[in-house]
Amino acid sequence: METKKKLKVSAIRNGTVIDRIPAEGLFHVIEILGLAKRDLQMTFGTNLESKVLGTKSIIKITDKFFEEDDVNRIALVAPDAVLNIIKEYKVVEKRRVVIPSEIYGLVRCLNPRCITNHELIKTRFTTSMTSDGIVLRCHYCEKETEQKNLQIISNN
Repeated sequence: METKKKLKVSAIRNGTVIDRIPAEGLFHVIEILGLAKRDLQMTFGTNLESKVLGTKSIIKITDKFFEEDDVNRIALVAPDAVLNIIKEYKVVEKRRVVIPSEIYGLVRCLNPRCITNHELIKTRFTTSMTSDGIVLRCHYCEKETEQKNLQIISNN
């Protein structure tokens, strides 16, 4: 008996598929990318089977291709994410997100006394990985912030 594979989410003609989002991070990714506030056709699924993560979420956005800042936002929430660039229903590029060594203007410093919370200065952090995930160190006040506490500045 032949078993046919069925797509759980329909294909898109042109756009981006964000794959390997941790299941619990789906709505956070939608929020930080400002996707709900834009007039975009979007399909998402959550708690899908994943050999890498156990369960995962996926977002398909029609006619949307992401700039570097948005890719870096995704990396902060979903460091294992893969972006699939789709053109004419075919994957033309698969791109793993990479956590940059420095992050500019994408995350708020949690130190209330930091100059970036009082002056018009773009935040700047160096990144490192620990067993608990990503850690950011503020360039100005040296406060360290763990991944679970990051306040990512949305792209609105």
